[in-house]
Amino acid sequence: MEDAPEGCAPLCGVDGVRLHADAVVFDAHVDTVLALERGRPFVTRSGTGHVDLPRLRSGGVDVQVFALYIEPKYKPERALARALHLWDVFQTALRAAGEGVLLCRTVADLDRAAATGRVGAILSVEGGEPVGTDLALLRALYALGVRAMGLTWNERNAIADGAGEARAQGGLTEFGRELVAEMELLGMVIDVSHLCERSFWDVLDAAHGPVIASHSNARALCDHVRNLRDEQIRALAASGGVTGMNFFAGFLDPDPDRADVRRVCDHIDHVCGLVGPGHVGLGSDFDGIARTPRGLEDCSRLPVLTEELLRRGYREADVRAILGDNFLRVFREVWGRAAVG
Repeated sequence: MEDAPEGCAPLCGVDGVRLHADAVVFDAHVDTVLALERGRPFVTRSGTGHVDLPRLRSGGVDVQVFALYIEPKYKPERALARALHLWDVFQTALRAAGEGVLLCRTVADLDRAAATGRVGAILSVEGGEPVGTDLALLRALYALGVRAMGLTWNERNAIADGAGEARAQGGLTEFGRELVAEMELLGMVIDVSHLCERSFWDVLDAAHGPVIASHSNARALCDHVRNLRDEQIRALAASGGVTGMNFFAGFLDPDPDRADVRRVCDHIDHVCGLVGPGHVGLGSDFDGIARTPRGLEDCSRLPVLTEELLRRGYREADVRAILGDNFLRVFREVWGRAAVG
């Protein structure tokens, strides 16, 4: 058995299959809506891609955040129209899923999904271009059920500079600060994945509650601009937030050929060593990545991750935290603070 991270005692005799089935599994980021738009079925098992309802159930996923990703070709003029189109695509999938999926807008919805055995779906927007420079559009997205937003993708927008703009040394704009305040007022989860470092620190300075990185790894293990430095991981944890592990092979290891389920757990080990097991979660980026780690080829394979964590000596409570309790805590806290209904 490999050494467990500090604070995690060795564990023997726990049934990983039982634990995974009983735990809350919360994935903070997939790009599946784009695949649905291109015709992949959602309610029947597909032989392509990474996520559909049967595979979510096979993988024990209880809560799934579905991103509305706005491709660069739609920015900036057509970003809002594109977001609305993808929203409509997802509504069609929800109707087809019937009682299998519940769109969660409130803490009560999360509880209802759990009580009825439905997959809880949460909508996010990846990149704030649909908002433009108008907070009324943010409120409109909220009214449509969007409950989280990544402020940028890789480029600069009216909110902040993205990870691809790091050389410009730009951060959060004045409008971006207004937007952060409005998101907290509404009860929308602020997502710093894809921000450049200065933007990241500006957001942490402006925010008053928990902030997440929905799908970012540890830069100490893979020096990629999309990953977080140790001091960023510590700052997220200090806010009460969570860093979600991204499954893209290129973000897991400098040599993508080495990326497998063990390498995902290496990143989990690293984050736990920095801030403990209460601030790390899963943000697979399934259906948005070209190459998955061996052993985690799609969402149905997530029990393998639980088995590897147990093999490394993680306590049952810590495995539960990593699989979903941490992200669930943050979403419940942010939504519970909402000043609007």
